[in-house]
Amino acid sequence: MGRGEARRSRQRGARREQGSRGGIRRFFTWRKLLGTFFVFCLLSMGGFYAVYLLVPVPTANAEAVLQSNVYKYSDGSILARSGKVNRSIVGLDKIPDPVEKAFVAAENKTFYEDSGVDFKGTARGVINTVTGKGKQGGSTITQQYVKNYYLDQSQTVSRKLKELVISLKVDQRKSKDEILAGYLNTSYYGRGAYGIQAAAQAYYGVDAGKLTVEQGAYLAALLQAPSQYDWTSATPTGRKLVTERWNYVLDNMVEERWLDPAERAGMDFPEPQAPRPAPGMEGQTGYLVAAANQELIRQGVPEEHITAGGWTITLTVDKKRQKELVEAVDEQLESKLDRDGDKVDSTVQAGATSVDPKTGHVVALYGGVGATEHWMSNATRRDYQPASTFKPLVLASALENASETQDGRRIGVNTVYDGTSRRPVEGSDTPFSPENEDDRSYGPVTVQRAMNKSINSVFAQMIVDVGPGKVKKTALDLGMKDSEAFVEAPAMSLGVMGASTWDMAGVYATLDNHGKKVTPSIVKSAEHKDRAVEPAEPIGPQVISRQTADTVTSVLTGVVKEGSGRAANTSAYQAAGKTGTSENNKSAWFAGYTPELATVVALFGEDAEKGTQVTLTGTANSGRANGGGFPARIWADYTLDALGGGSDARFDLDVLEVAGPEPEPSTSASESASPSASPSDEPDEPTSSPSSSAPTGGTPTSQSPTADEPTPPTQSPSSSASASPDPGGSGDPGTDPVTDPGFVNDKPRQ
Repeated sequence: MGRGEARRSRQRGARREQGSRGGIRRFFTWRKLLGTFFVFCLLSMGGFYAVYLLVPVPTANAEAVLQSNVYKYSDGSILARSGKVNRSIVGLDKIPDPVEKAFVAAENKTFYEDSGVDFKGTARGVINTVTGKGKQGGSTITQQYVKNYYLDQSQTVSRKLKELVISLKVDQRKSKDEILAGYLNTSYYGRGAYGIQAAAQAYYGVDAGKLTVEQGAYLAALLQAPSQYDWTSATPTGRKLVTERWNYVLDNMVEERWLDPAERAGMDFPEPQAPRPAPGMEGQTGYLVAAANQELIRQGVPEEHITAGGWTITLTVDKKRQKELVEAVDEQLESKLDRDGDKVDSTVQAGATSVDPKTGHVVALYGGVGATEHWMSNATRRDYQPASTFKPLVLASALENASETQDGRRIGVNTVYDGTSRRPVEGSDTPFSPENEDDRSYGPVTVQRAMNKSINSVFAQMIVDVGPGKVKKTALDLGMKDSEAFVEAPAMSLGVMGASTWDMAGVYATLDNHGKKVTPSIVKSAEHKDRAVEPAEPIGPQVISRQTADTVTSVLTGVVKEGSGRAANTSAYQAAGKTGTSENNKSAWFAGYTPELATVVALFGEDAEKGTQVTLTGTANSGRANGGGFPARIWADYTLDALGGGSDARFDLDVLEVAGPEPEPSTSASESASPSASPSDEPDEPTSSPSSSAPTGGTPTSQSPTADEPTPPTQSPSSSASASPDPGGSGDPGTDPVTDPGFVNDKPRQ
């Protein structure tokens, strides 16, 4: 090839290269690139707008609205929490303002000014999600709230885009305070605590409203890495990091002028308490929680609202007295039972309710061996007979109605009745002839002594004299509950209806409160973020006169001093009370009170497998069970401790009549009695059956009552009411201070 041809070839190649470069420049001009960018932006904006329109603000996710109920003792300490999620939602009005600001300083200083999103942080999070770099921070408080409340914790591009859109909408629709409150209540703080209230309790043992700035700053710092930053389990590196973040939070608060620099300089790191397991429902806890829930339901709160959670319920229960009641049952009963090896002992159930008669507050409650072992509360069940604890109500009705005996004498403390066993009642259309304990006859006795000895025949006649309808009305006025078994008949005098220790504690507290109605209440306060329940007023109107109530109290002090309730007697306090033992010893009761405390203790024989009531006879190898035994000793042990070792308080009584001397017994015939079934049933001085002309009522003649008499059985009315009750029925045998192991030197064991 010549030089000319080579030059022409080079020129043709240059022209082709120049043409090629010109074509590329024509295709990728800056104008076209800029136009493409704008088109892309417009398409992106259009797409985002479409997404904005199409993505709604959803309803809250199921986990976000779950809450626990928090139950507290009267002093504010935690009794229990119930529910799947440990969360109690609180409003910003319950959280100190500096604590709120600590969270804003930690997470999103521009929270009060921004539009609810951090586009740069969100973009970074999307990129890291796509590239597999994992979780990335940078979200605003609004975005974190949206993630917690509306969405879930998944790390996907679609979830992050939804978070962005919903955050913009939420910021427009909700106030900053609403968003901040939602964030504080939905965030997870570690230790199983969701929300700032649960976190405050978990880390510092206080409600959110009592958090200090230092504590609030720690909780705010904790949110970045709850497990790593939990001080009690953190590594040295973790402690260093959380301390640095705590300082960062406080410094930001100073920078934003939310915290005074001088105050900041004096702050020390607030080490949290060690983790504590959330209280469960074992032991007495379940019974207390159930009683509180039932009271709220009675006050009109639907059960489903309670189970949905979110309640803070403070009980009236005194933590110290609750502990003392449990210890009294353990010491006086459970320590003596062989539940695994003895058939009778395995059936014994104990229940008790203790009430402050001045306020009506339930200060202690014993529901059984444990709510997880025996689900039915023995404190509130009404399927057992209260037996002779009903007799004071018969007397109260007689006094309140100014009733008279069959021969026209006014019934009072000193009215004389015929205490013959199996004596048919007079003046009743329904025949009834109850048997006294051990079929024992007493001759003429005053009402005071009849109460001391719990003589069935006397009170069967008295209820006829008063009128069963009037007695039932008095009982209902005092606080007993009506039922099909509450039949207006002479047998009602033996307490054959159903009742609970809760009911009877209210009845005896009303007597203690001089006749002003006491309805036991266990709820001190109940609050929810959406509502609050005003507790019912436990103290009601005057249901019987003060003189009636005080006269009954005076009579019942005799039962404790000289009658079947001597196991409750001590010089450490003044007490009134009544024993009760139902037919065949299926239940045994002691209902008693001091000027400051009314408490009812009962034992029930229950075959849980068969669902039947069984006899308590042979409990702890003690022979016949009775109200003057285990129940009275539990009552005395608890009351002594509950009153701080004793009390100088005395009953302030305005009585209708003071007990006088006992009438002389007739010696014309010997007393008829079967042998005592219990070693502690020491016989009293002999008393013979009165003659046919013995009065059903009258005035006393002589002889003071003594205290060693066994007390009578009680039984349900039978279809043949005139027939004598089953002689195997039992009553309330008194306890002998000489032979009874519950006594030392004529005084009950302390």
